[in-house]
Amino acid sequence: MGEYAPLAHAAIDELVSAHGKAVVAGGTGLYLRAALAELEVPSAPAVGARERWEAVYDADRTAAHARLGELDPAAAASVHAHDRRRVVRALELAEAGASLVPARDLLWSGEMRRPTLVFGLELPADRLEERIRRRTRQMLERGVVEEARRARAAGMSRTAEKALGVRELVEHTAEEAYSLIVARTRRYAAYQRKWMRRIPGIVMIDADRPPEEVADEILQVARAG
Repeated sequence: MGEYAPLAHAAIDELVSAHGKAVVAGGTGLYLRAALAELEVPSAPAVGARERWEAVYDADRTAAHARLGELDPAAAASVHAHDRRRVVRALELAEAGASLVPARDLLWSGEMRRPTLVFGLELPADRLEERIRRRTRQMLERGVVEEARRARAAGMSRTAEKALGVRELVEHTAEEAYSLIVARTRRYAAYQRKWMRRIPGIVMIDADRPPEEVADEILQVARAG
């Protein structure tokens, strides 16, 4: 994230300078925030800090979470003791004088780097479910199981291994993986919708129609603004 934010800002600034505007599409919530707002991105942990805190957590996760409560009560309140990755990260940051919980939320407050109009695409739940199932089936038909297994055999980072579907594809049969991936994607989509609706001034667009119609409405709203 520390490398992404300045690259995204530079690309947006270049487009605005050349064309008067820039379009940012897709991405997870945190990356969208980093592209649109000036976020304070914590520095990388000190050498060996992660391994040391991981050992502390693995020895006694309750004690590790209690230690986090002493160092950063706000972070401890927002992270469950069973969430190993986030507890360890919160301890790293607290030790370095930073926090997993930002002092203020720049995106939710409306403070963005440039005047910004945010659109959200909305689908009825049954249509979204249909698309999730169709896309997952297409992935399986196109050989994603073999692709995932080759990738893990070649060596993957911890972050890549946590990508939605990797573990399911490698550790289960294709049909089991299908059901698990659909369920996880459904939950993730629900989380994204909840997250998106918190953006101040977001304009929701009906996406259950041809892409050309969706694009036309977005352009009409943008031009009117």
